[in-house]
Amino acid sequence: MNAVSADAGSLPHDFDHTHADVSGGWLRAAVFGAMDGLVTNTSLIAGVGGAGVGAHTVVLSGVAGLVAGAFSMALGEYTSVKTANEQIDAEVRVERRALRTHPEAEEAELVDTFTSMGMSEATARVAVAEVHADADRAVEIHITQELGVNPNEKPSPVVAAGSSFVMFAIGAIIPLIPYLLGFESLFAGLGIGGAGLLLAGALAAHFTAQSKFRGALRQLLFGAIAVGATYLVGALVGVGVGG
Repeated sequence: MNAVSADAGSLPHDFDHTHADVSGGWLRAAVFGAMDGLVTNTSLIAGVGGAGVGAHTVVLSGVAGLVAGAFSMALGEYTSVKTANEQIDAEVRVERRALRTHPEAEEAELVDTFTSMGMSEATARVAVAEVHADADRAVEIHITQELGVNPNEKPSPVVAAGSSFVMFAIGAIIPLIPYLLGFESLFAGLGIGGAGLLLAGALAAHFTAQSKFRGALRQLLFGAIAVGATYLVGALVGVGVGG
């Protein structure tokens, strides 16, 4: 037996590839936080700068946007993930009660599920009997098949909140870098923000095995729409106030 065969025998289906975590944990929150931080603060300084204010006001607005946005994103992520997990827990309780009060109906339901997946009815009935021999396993299989989620693999709200907070802050500070280095140039800030959008889009595409070029351009386009609209509003408001 060669090395690959030996590995395949000891770790079935894991010797040639692995899967990323797609449960909606840190990666989704981190990508969302970074993108939101970049777009929000680049747009914010574009709007404030477009109104014709000084560099100090631009930096103050950017820092305020960073702090407020980071906490808002973190709290929103925590609440969102926590609520989703609590909803799954509630469904687990519903399923556990149904298995206790109507075991035959639940077994018949799972038999139908297995036969729809291609099992013969005889094989499905044997499999269901083995599944229902363990109450916890039965709940897990029913929830997984009926809702498409594994109740034992819920994302952590703390991890999601932390990832979102850190990545939003990193994304939000990028367009402020020229100002913090002493270059009081709105266009330099917008340029750095655009470069950050390209990089963030490419990194997100890397994690999802998509075209990095297309991912970078897509994120730059989305950001440019938000930045352009905010700059226009800031310029119009600035003219109005000045008049």
